[in-house]
Amino acid sequence: MTILLVDIGNTRIKWARLDGDRPGRGKAAAHAGWRAADYQRHLFAPARGIERVVVASVAGSAVDRALAAAARRAGAVARFVTVARRAGGVTVGYVEPWRLGVDRFAAVVGAHDIFSAVPVCVIGVGTAMTIDLVDADGRHRGGVIVPAPNLMVEALLANTHGIRRRARGVGVGGRGIFGRSTRDAIERGARYAAAALVDRAVEEASGALGREPLVVLTGGEAELVRPLVRSRSVTVAQLVLRGLAVLSRDAARRSRR
Repeated sequence: MTILLVDIGNTRIKWARLDGDRPGRGKAAAHAGWRAADYQRHLFAPARGIERVVVASVAGSAVDRALAAAARRAGAVARFVTVARRAGGVTVGYVEPWRLGVDRFAAVVGAHDIFSAVPVCVIGVGTAMTIDLVDADGRHRGGVIVPAPNLMVEALLANTHGIRRRARGVGVGGRGIFGRSTRDAIERGARYAAAALVDRAVEEASGALGREPLVVLTGGEAELVRPLVRSRSVTVAQLVLRGLAVLSRDAARRSRR
């Protein structure tokens, strides 16, 4: 069976065919304003023979309906992943598992699959920045949600007058935390704040687990944050798609029993 893996975030959509047990070469695009015909053209027209679509979506019901319609037109069945207490080797630590974002769930499943012998702090840096701690046994210990750096900047500019006025124009560049223009000061402050939160999360996780977790960063803004993180870290592209591949594989195994 030919399977397409799809990760729909608030701003961007990422997709790739399942190639064995892993996602193949991925594609990405901003999906604002897309209708069913747009999803069909971008995801299905160049990829003939798709029979099933496995989706992690946080974009809302209208987007989900449009994607499902596009899949039907292409002769495929769309399956929207939901969060279970236990799946993909991970046990969700939320009191109510369904309240954990499905993108975060798929990301921690992907990270645990890749780094199964060590605890991980999974950092998703998109519109929001999320931090989820998973121990070496796959137990999700909880998480943190804050605005990602670009959203911090947008919120500050949208809710001030003096700062917004002084931040017009471009930054002047340079290194370190201290900016030499208002724009620089805002952008650097947001990025360093995000990185400092990551390091604080690692510090608390180390105390709780008795060992330091590996920081696993993913998402469109991950490279804005990683250079400033002092903890041991790696960046993994397509981490949500990697988690969807694991969940798809486990579902197929269960159906064969």
